[in-house]
Amino acid sequence: MGRHLFGVVGIFFAVCGVCAFGQMAATKTVALRCGSLFDSRGDSVRKNVVVVVEGERIKEIASSAPSGIEVVDLSRETCLPGLIDTHTHILLQGDITAAEYDEQLLKQSPEYRTILATVNARRALEYGFTSIRDLETEGAGYADADVKKAINGGVIPGPRMQVATRALDVTGAYPLQGYAPGVTVPHGVQLVDGADSARAAVREQISHGADWIKVYSDRTYRVREDGVLDDIPTFTLDELKAIVDEAHRERHKVASHAMALHGVHNSVEAGVDTIEHGNYIADEDLKVMAARGIFYVPTIFVGEYVAQGRAAEGAPVWVKMIQIHEDTFRRAMKAGVKIAFGTDAGGFDWKIDPAKEFSSMVKFGMTPAQAVRSATVTAAELLGMQDSLGTIEAGKLADIVAVPGDPLADVSVMEKVDFVMKGGVVYRGASSGRQRP
Repeated sequence: MGRHLFGVVGIFFAVCGVCAFGQMAATKTVALRCGSLFDSRGDSVRKNVVVVVEGERIKEIASSAPSGIEVVDLSRETCLPGLIDTHTHILLQGDITAAEYDEQLLKQSPEYRTILATVNARRALEYGFTSIRDLETEGAGYADADVKKAINGGVIPGPRMQVATRALDVTGAYPLQGYAPGVTVPHGVQLVDGADSARAAVREQISHGADWIKVYSDRTYRVREDGVLDDIPTFTLDELKAIVDEAHRERHKVASHAMALHGVHNSVEAGVDTIEHGNYIADEDLKVMAARGIFYVPTIFVGEYVAQGRAAEGAPVWVKMIQIHEDTFRRAMKAGVKIAFGTDAGGFDWKIDPAKEFSSMVKFGMTPAQAVRSATVTAAELLGMQDSLGTIEAGKLADIVAVPGDPLADVSVMEKVDFVMKGGVVYRGASSGRQRP
């Protein structure tokens, strides 16, 4: 499916001229004159800085531009490293209610969903996210691996991608549910039961291009009288350990959707690499996460967004979960857990700028500088790409964005990215001639 589809899409882009954004890396030298620079190496901005880019990498940080080269005037802007969203779903268009999710899986073909995903990839890039980790296709198979391939091949514009293909869950624990037993419906995940089945699924996904393995570790949430968010764990600990062991043996990492007490604890015990959402995390698990370097990707904004629809469907627990989430976030900061920026974009409409997450993180207790660093240097470390991404310094890839204001004074300006360079190529800004869709 994917290879044939992208042959057609590639022809479309070529005919329409959309791929004039540059199918090969820039080879010239250009200077970005930045009014301010937040390089993510510290917690303050530098004034009147020039970033010299040669080809796809940063050559040097200087006080003035070398003579004889093109200069991009960003003197009224703050330049920052390209942003990284470590939790997206380009194959989803928002699922605030169960009906919206069912509509996508039951009435939209994987081919049509993949075409929409190419639009979302471009949106992500033009929002300023030059890298993303896409955490499963929700029933669209291995389409994310093909989107990544098309971006890398210059067929379509989009961010650097790491993909998880099909998430793992157990029988009876994941939508689509509630249909008559005799009706066969698609699954948003790959179902596995037992340690051997889990290992086989990990091997299959890696063979088809998965960079990460994602697991759904809990479901069915309730708030106990003591304020703890309780859940029903999905996998047994043996199953989770088998998944982690198999992934790590093949030098891949595991992301765990774990929102509450048991899902988080079992995930930490099994040795996953990231906890996704984590509305409630016990103090002891936070200590272990900090000690082992397990990342926390809280996805705050989507929780507030989804709570509206779930409450209307008769699940008010989602509203209570917001306050619990804030307490957990503050305790995680105090415990020294590595917190990486992730939005769950696709869980909300891609027409909403995922950069709203910055304001949510500041509301929950981060400084603006900490929030920006979570989407740059910390997120790059989560991806294992800290040698190439995450800061603006000589030798790193020239992934650079700019905003019209000071994000350390008002973090909401991160929602106003108006210049985007990825690998030395300008995708948004005066010289790109491109506008946000």
